[in-house]
Amino acid sequence: QVQLVESGGGLVQPGGSLRLSCAASGLLFSSYVMNWVRQVPGKQRELVATIESSGYRKYAAFLKGRFTISRDNAKNTVYLQMNSLQPEDTAVYYCHVDLGLRDYWGRGTQVTVSS
Repeated sequence: QVQLVESGGGLVQPGGSLRLSCAASGLLFSSYVMNWVRQVPGKQRELVATIESSGYRKYAAFLKGRFTISRDNAKNTVYLQMNSLQPEDTAVYYCHVDLGLRDYWGRGTQVTVSS
């Protein structure tokens, strides 16, 4: 059974930083592309960042270099380092993996950017 468990969200002031973690189990983690996706209530989910099994990374254009995705295959964990956070980054952040036959989502972690 594939499980994805996010952690690290919270309340932060504008300009602050947070590091999200997603612990994966039940899959050969190192073989798969891992994604971070966020959702604001009432809006569609949007892809934030992707890291391939090779380590190649892709980011949403709106991030403007503020976030960094990374992975530790020994720990079956993917991270999202978020810097220079702005109120518009407020959302629930989800970890996602597509195994081909189906995809899996974590329960999400809330990030709130507010003064």
